Amino acid sequence: MVRNYLKIAYRNLLRNKVFSAVNILGLAIGMASCLLLLLWVQDERHMGKHSSHLNRLYRVMEHKTADGRIVTDENMPGILPDELKREIPEIEYAAGILQNGVHILSAGENVARFPGCYVGADWFKIYDIPLLAGNSSVALAGPADIAISRKLATLYFHDPAAALGQVIRLDDNKDLKVTAVFEDLPANSLDKYEFLRNWDVLLKKEPWLNKWENSGPGTRILLKPHTDPEKVNAKLKDFLVGRNKDLSASYNITLFLQPEADVYLYSNFADGKRIGGRIEYVRLFVIVAAFLLLIAAINFMNLSTARAVKRAKEVGVRKVVGAQRHALVWQFMNEALLMTVISAIIALALVWLVLPVFNDLTGKQLLFPATNPAFWALFTCIVLLTAVLSGSYPAFFLSAVKPLLVLKGLMKAGPQALGFRRMLVVFQFVLSVLMIAGTIVVYQQLKYIQTKNLGYDRTNLIVIQGEGAVRDKFQAFKQELLQSGSITAVTHMQNSPLENGNTTDAVRWTGQNTNVAIQFSNTAVGYDFVKTMNLQVLEGRDFSPGFGADTANYIINEAAAKRLGYANPVGQPLAFGQRTGTIIGLVKDFHFNSLHEPIRPLIIRMNESWGFDFILIKTTTGQTKQALATVAALCKKMNPRYPFNYSFLDTDFQKVYNSEMIVGKLITLFACLSIFIACLGLFGLAAFTAEQRTKEIGVRKVMGASVTNIVALLSGDFLKLVLVAILIAIPLAWYTMGQWLENFSYRISLSWAIFAVAGIIAISIAALTISFQSIKAALVNPITSLKSE
Repeated sequence: MVRNYLKIAYRNLLRNKVFSAVNILGLAIGMASCLLLLLWVQDERHMGKHSSHLNRLYRVMEHKTADGRIVTDENMPGILPDELKREIPEIEYAAGILQNGVHILSAGENVARFPGCYVGADWFKIYDIPLLAGNSSVALAGPADIAISRKLATLYFHDPAAALGQVIRLDDNKDLKVTAVFEDLPANSLDKYEFLRNWDVLLKKEPWLNKWENSGPGTRILLKPHTDPEKVNAKLKDFLVGRNKDLSASYNITLFLQPEADVYLYSNFADGKRIGGRIEYVRLFVIVAAFLLLIAAINFMNLSTARAVKRAKEVGVRKVVGAQRHALVWQFMNEALLMTVISAIIALALVWLVLPVFNDLTGKQLLFPATNPAFWALFTCIVLLTAVLSGSYPAFFLSAVKPLLVLKGLMKAGPQALGFRRMLVVFQFVLSVLMIAGTIVVYQQLKYIQTKNLGYDRTNLIVIQGEGAVRDKFQAFKQELLQSGSITAVTHMQNSPLENGNTTDAVRWTGQNTNVAIQFSNTAVGYDFVKTMNLQVLEGRDFSPGFGADTANYIINEAAAKRLGYANPVGQPLAFGQRTGTIIGLVKDFHFNSLHEPIRPLIIRMNESWGFDFILIKTTTGQTKQALATVAALCKKMNPRYPFNYSFLDTDFQKVYNSEMIVGKLITLFACLSIFIACLGLFGLAAFTAEQRTKEIGVRKVMGASVTNIVALLSGDFLKLVLVAILIAIPLAWYTMGQWLENFSYRISLSWAIFAVAGIIAISIAALTISFQSIKAALVNPITSLKSE
């Protein structure tokens, strides 16, 4: 019996080639798109979850009241991990971590840059990172010890075992001994480093980390088995109270644990409450995947029910000779399953072919999971679900026909079937218009970000790392560059101009209300900072070598002036830590962090001797190539062992919004696919409608109807459905995109024009799709249409 059903299903596929091709292509594209998105979602959900102790692994976070709002971060005092381990018995291991930046590592003739971190002694126990050589208990025991990855061990010493005990040179000025080689970090690791150094070296190098009032590093802990994290949270809450003698009571700092498993997806906090993060994108693309699969399944249902009249006689005859309804349902479900399986095979081939391109688009390293049982289980579920979704209604609809009416030729598509098809078309285009509108909003927001005036000029700005002789002899480096003629300004900066996470409350000024805690962002810069960045000076001046006192003076932004309460801040006293000086300049607010955040109060201090990380070089317009060659040659001359590395600030700016860029590209791609799949269904329906109304069209043409009249007649019903879909989709799109824009402190305004464009795009594409079949039918010679009469 099953063999007979499959044979009939196969013959029906061959007999109705257009119908079959439209269905199979739509289903294949829908399933392939769904699979790609689910692979992306799966990768996102596995980020940061590589540790076997994941259920006991936590990060210590803090809520701090500052300037009337609760700020949440993971910056902790450097001495916190050891203190936690001593004071809270439920904690098995604790370790600090601080990014050490990108450094030059050399051994023999091999010289390259790699990122590294300072970590506590318990690090390898907390994250159970496999060691290929060395002992985790003593891997970072000494001040000159360094642990390196398999990648580094292979590069410098050809083999992890051979690397143990070898000397590797850091920044061409310090020799370190390799005491451990760890396995390369998995792609889903949140921490990115290739080498690790001793924590005590950091605390000795940076004495400020030994004070409770200062913070910066992160703290990771591993709880003992069967420990209730809420009990630890209760002990953590007021852990800093009494330890930080200088802490203002108004700060109200409380500590809490965040599970490592939640860090990547749930990283956003607002006013002390977790509000999401990457999980929003994960949810979005799960919905998009479901939409695409649903649109493809709707095509099948629509076309199958539309063709019901043609197969009604077959069903009638089967019923007359004794076929039961359940047997007919099973037959049509088999046909749906056969078509779905063929589509699934094509979908797998499409995924395998486009996965490299998809990886380039998303920046992922997804692999086709051919050996993963979970993938095949999920894929089987998708195939079965698609078959049930696409075949159930046609099967029950066709199996319910009355044989008497059919065999008398009285069987016609009733209003119920017609209404259902119309509802499905509307639903398809509601989803498609939602995705088109979303694409337009995301595109405009990203364009707004890219073109927004940040308050400084990021064009023609080269960024290099301050290292070696270039940093030690910065003034000589600067003067030689300025004499080249292709460079107009040079300065240095403690932080990247795009990401300044330094904050402080150690600020004092005249008229200060000590009962209100205010956090100021701060950074240290060199001379000519304002000139190089082309900041707008509203009052006062830039730092200048002609004013010796500038080493203790400050420049502030408008937000800082407002919080200080100074109407005319220039000339007013200001103290930062132990340094008392005067405000010499007020600059217009500029963005020194992501546009997701509002501009915060900023204090800029001058420090030519600070251990800066970034050098900013402003090139003469049109002479960037010459300037770059000059910088490269001088860096090579002063740092012969350092590979030359640079970036342009406007390129770095794009990278800050890489996640949004990727989401924008994905939404655009899958919105186009959703419209394509929906239009495949419209194409099939239009073709079937034209076929059903062939004689009507012939009669109308004989009676004088023009081609335009015929096209309008055949297209009108479908275009009305698309218009209804647009009216339903626009309010939904307005709400959902408004919610997405809430993630940005600086964002576009939603206007009706955006949604009008989305509607026009949808109806134009639909009209083109329908018109092709309508015009084709209208151009048929009426003699051909009516000859059987």
